[in-house]
Amino acid sequence: MIDSLRLAFGLLTILPAGMPSHVDRVVGRRAMILAPLVGAVLGAIAAGVVALAQLVRPDADLLAAVLGVLVVAALSGGLHLDGLADFADALGSRRDRETMLRIMKQSDIGPFGVVSIVGVLLVDVAALTACLQANLGWQAILIATTASRLTLPWTCRTTIPPARPEGLGALVAATVHPRTALFTTLAVLVPTATLSWLTLPIAATIATAIAVLLAVLTALATTRRAQSALGGTTGDVLGTAIELTLPITLLTLALTP
Repeated sequence: MIDSLRLAFGLLTILPAGMPSHVDRVVGRRAMILAPLVGAVLGAIAAGVVALAQLVRPDADLLAAVLGVLVVAALSGGLHLDGLADFADALGSRRDRETMLRIMKQSDIGPFGVVSIVGVLLVDVAALTACLQANLGWQAILIATTASRLTLPWTCRTTIPPARPEGLGALVAATVHPRTALFTTLAVLVPTATLSWLTLPIAATIATAIAVLLAVLTALATTRRAQSALGGTTGDVLGTAIELTLPITLLTLALTP
């Protein structure tokens, strides 16, 4: 379990977690199941930054939102944003499978990648600002960051093979049984809904449950598109699911009456 924790934090953050002594697909599977816990840690740090910014400048919701989003992106090492850009460039090329996989391995970012990164960050900031203005406060970024990492057990479920035999995707793809992903979803839904119920109006609790379910749907839609275009999943696809889910979750909370 220690190796899985270290691998999860090592893959998904820049936080010092130490190197795992052993890495195989079993360790990779457990790391993906633990991904929402990593998201909760990142979200807690970002929530602290947001709360501090609001304490210092209660009238600066936009500033607090920008800082919160940047903290999550920075602590993730920009890895997931890079994956989103690579996948967007590959799909935008409208080429054959092998060409798309080659595009995803290149280090440069094309126009579709730039637009995708700018787009999700703008929605992240705008939605979090709306959450702060609606007095959802630090809870929104904590819930959203946790829910976005819930996509990993679903994108690594056993029914989706790796698109290529090497890389991160090959290590963790097709390792998590759908039943395990479902149990992980319940393990995320209960504490996030409880947090909302204890600290926010009842409408926010309902929105939180909807946001968690949308995280699962986003993972399913992303992997379906990846399987049809690439024949399976890759590390970039995992990052894409995370980065798409974060704004969707924040928007769900922001649109709460």
